[in-house]
Amino acid sequence: MKQKNNFFRILCLLFTGILTTIQAQGNDLPQLEYYDSVEVSLLTCSPHEEIYSLYGHSALRWHDLHTQGAHAGEDIAYNWGIFSFDKPYFVLRFVFGLTDYELGPIPMNSFCNYYSYWGSSVTEQVLNLSNEEKANLREALRQNLLPENRIYRYNYFYDNCSTRPRNIIEKCINGTIKYADREDYTPSYRDMIHTATRHHPWARFGNDMLLGVKADQKTTLREQEFLPENLLYDFDRATILDNGLYRPLVKERRMIVTPGVQMIEEDFPLTPSQCAWLLLGVSLIIIILEWKRKKTFVWWDLLLMAIQGLAGCILFVMLFSQHPTTSTNLQILLLNPLALFFMVSVAKRRKTRWWRILVTLAVFFLIGGFFQNYAEGMMIVALCLLLRVIINIKLKD
Repeated sequence: MKQKNNFFRILCLLFTGILTTIQAQGNDLPQLEYYDSVEVSLLTCSPHEEIYSLYGHSALRWHDLHTQGAHAGEDIAYNWGIFSFDKPYFVLRFVFGLTDYELGPIPMNSFCNYYSYWGSSVTEQVLNLSNEEKANLREALRQNLLPENRIYRYNYFYDNCSTRPRNIIEKCINGTIKYADREDYTPSYRDMIHTATRHHPWARFGNDMLLGVKADQKTTLREQEFLPENLLYDFDRATILDNGLYRPLVKERRMIVTPGVQMIEEDFPLTPSQCAWLLLGVSLIIIILEWKRKKTFVWWDLLLMAIQGLAGCILFVMLFSQHPTTSTNLQILLLNPLALFFMVSVAKRRKTRWWRILVTLAVFFLIGGFFQNYAEGMMIVALCLLLRVIINIKLKD
């Protein structure tokens, strides 16, 4: 749903300047009949293997079919997914939900070549708009391209490259768009992310670690349209109600870039579950050795506590993020920053409350599993930590 290519961004900035000049010269456009030869389309791009593209992408196409005049042949993709990793503190700002994206007009050939290079398809849905609605949309796009409007605060679920084209289309329609209900389709945000990352278990694991209880709530049709493929599906079945008359929102659907060959980048060879089982196996071996020697291996407890505490710090920070779905994450019960504060007492083998605190947190974590879907392997991790509680209490009794 994003495009980070710096060349792409520079191209957008240059093209914006040219386009603004042309639009300034062409404010005296002909009468509404002029728009008979203009097509406006929703573009939907299939995912490719880059991590930022696993969810697909949406854009708007403005295609002027005239052969003469100031705007003859104008063919532009309006793309709300432009961002750059080079901006200061990009990752930190993204974590806190403070990332700014921008609208960039891109020559259609360049847009298609980009997705063709990655092996992604581009589907075009030509919208069934009146000339007045096209004129409204052109003005709305011009306003969106102004320096004070083109940058917006990105939100992964609620304000992104898919919701922006939908919203601007809805505002320019002389009437109301009626979307067809989808029977037996009420996925949660987490369900939809799992579908998009089904071939990337570690990307799915990372998302699940950061998403909280709210990501497991059932979504409405409108909320589902944060995913480009869902917006495409809904547009195909949508109608426009105008003065008591219905007309289809989409009058034609085309595949303008066919799917190509994609280079599949292999993830880490072990899945999160396999890593968790490996951790459990190592823990059991260590427990057997400890039981034979009648002495706990403090270094193993300290290692687990360090991982537990540092991961907990990340989850604690996410509680203050502007991403609404991260604000209540019950996994912080297990991966908790408190572990860092008790490392000294555990290292010096002092009497400590940590093990009773840990077992309490683990129990609440297990209960929380009825309300939140945890990241893959987290239940196994909980079992490992509970085993550490048991062995430490048994050997010190």
